[in-house]
Amino acid sequence: MAELSTLARPYAKAAFTYAQQASDLSSWSLALVTAAAVSQNEKVRELLDNPQLTSEERADSFLSICSDQLGEHGKNFIRLLAENHRLQLLPEISELFEELKAHAEATLEVEVVSAHALSDAQAQELSQKLSKKFEREIHLHSSVDESLLGGAIIRAGDTVIDGTVRGRLAKLAEATNS
Repeated sequence: MAELSTLARPYAKAAFTYAQQASDLSSWSLALVTAAAVSQNEKVRELLDNPQLTSEERADSFLSICSDQLGEHGKNFIRLLAENHRLQLLPEISELFEELKAHAEATLEVEVVSAHALSDAQAQELSQKLSKKFEREIHLHSSVDESLLGGAIIRAGDTVIDGTVRGRLAKLAEATNS
């Protein structure tokens, strides 16, 4: 995956820079999420992988599906990706764009997987503490994994905090074996 993100990064940065200068981050975000979803469709993937189609035909076919969600600059972006044989990178481009957008807006998407559902008070307290730690506004998404014995796993960007009972027991076992 590192190779795909390396290839996608310049396109994501270019789209982000343009969207930021045009004060249009939200529209570009929606357009890229839509285009990424379209590019992951099995039939669309077959179309994109068809060696008999020219870059222009690929772009036109792709745009016939989602052009109503893209502005004129978004359509040009899709044509550029098709010309450079990079339409398959749309999911990575979209993901990188969202990371750049979150960084610029000083927000952070945080996923919390816990053994039991978090109460509103717990979620708010956790958001406040994480906001202090990361110095950003936190958008908390929580889910329940009943296979956990207790505690929670917190994923915030590249940071993973394992506060599960299983994780703590593994650390204890590692410490005693050393």
